[in-house]
Parts: sequence; structure tokens; C-alpha cells
Amino acid sequence: MLSVYDAIFARLAAEAGVNTLLVGDSVAMALYGFESTIHATVEMMASHVAAVRRACPSIFLVGDLPFGSYRRGVKDAMKAVETLARAGASAVKLEGVAGNEKIISHIIESGIPVMGHIGLTPQSVLALGGYKVQGGTEDAAARLIEDAKKLEDLGAFSLVLECVSRGLGSRISSRLSIPVIGIGAGADVDGQVLVASDLLGLSSGRLPRFVRKYMHGASLVSEAFEEFFREIDEAQYPSEAESYD
Repeated sequence: MLSVYDAIFARLAAEAGVNTLLVGDSVAMALYGFESTIHATVEMMASHVAAVRRACPSIFLVGDLPFGSYRRGVKDAMKAVETLARAGASAVKLEGVAGNEKIISHIIESGIPVMGHIGLTPQSVLALGGYKVQGGTEDAAARLIEDAKKLEDLGAFSLVLECVSRGLGSRISSRLSIPVIGIGAGADVDGQVLVASDLLGLSSGRLPRFVRKYMHGASLVSEAFEEFFREIDEAQYPSEAESYD
């Protein structure tokens, strides 16, 4: 699974053979420059879901329910779900379990698949005390295992497990029949997800330990821009072939 936000990266990911695309609320940080995901809105998410759907009409597409959209009750949660579904989401993802049980069940009963998200849940980063590895004690690990099982029992078709030890990732995955998609959860889970701009080396600032850069995109883009500006200054662009008679 890959987290993308626009038609260009969505099309390239699909051509490369990705199974599932996620329009994550990380769009607030990656594209809009906010310091956390809590600034994402339903309208923002719907716009990017629609862009990805237009590029990939048949791919399985998960849309994040942003901060606050599903904690004000079932009615407001369903408005957010309907907005993302009409924009093109095949399923929605929401963070945490406690207090969300009724909403998760209602969304699923309404015909929209739900993907869970436990471990490091960025929408709750203030309560978690920052971006830290989760499940570090046996009690904390047991709570995550319990949450994972509860998500499965509620009917979630899959879950994202973020920023836990490899051993805990393996324990959780082995106890569930639904797929566990890891992001910083080790190799012993059922699948992996990264943000496209992170793995392409386009993101700025410090990246989490689990991010592997598959190219140095920022340098490549910067070099291309510099070459463009230089060729303009030196009257090399546009050439005769790039001009109209």
C-alpha cells in the first residue's frame, strides 16, 4: 500500500503494481505544510480522494477520516464517510478503538468497509506524548493486541499498525485473520505502507527511522529547476524546436 494525494503519483503507483492506495490525512503535512495531521479536513480529504480516483478508476482506494470528523457522534461521522465515498473512496480508515466501537459498526453496517489504525496514531500524538514507539511495556503491548482483536471482531477488513517493535508486529499479525499493514512495525506483518513523498526523498526535515528512501527526489527536482533557470538565463531555452513558426 502507498499513501498518495494526487493524480500523478496515483497513476505511477498503479502502473508500478501497487495493490491499494491510501489518501492519508498526512496530506496536511506533506502537501500543505502543517505541523501535524490534525489540520486535515473532510473537504481537503475529499478533494484528494477525488483526484486519485480520477487517475485510478478501478484501484482499491482508502480515504482517511480526519481529526474530529468521527468523534462528534454517528451522524457527523456518517456525513464524513458519505463525503469520502462519493469522492471515490472504496473504504475509510480511522484511528483508535476506544470510543469508536459504535461508529465503526455503523459505518460497516452502512456498506462502507473500515480499516483500523492502532499503535502510533498521529491524530492523538499530543496525548501520546509525541511521535514515539508504542507498546513498549507488556501491559501496553497487551492493550494493542486487544485493540487489534477488537477491530477484527467489529468487522474491520484490515488495520494499519504504526511504530511498534518487530516482535509486537509479529504477535499482532499472527493473532488476526485480517491483514495487518505495517508502517514501522517490522517485516513480520502482512503488508507495508509508506508515504510516497517520503520514499521518493521529497520530504523535508527529519524522517522516521522506518522510512527507506528509494531515490533522492529533492536533489533531482532541485537540479532540474536550476538547469531550467540557467538555460533561460543563457538563452538556451526555448530552442528553435520548442518554438512555433
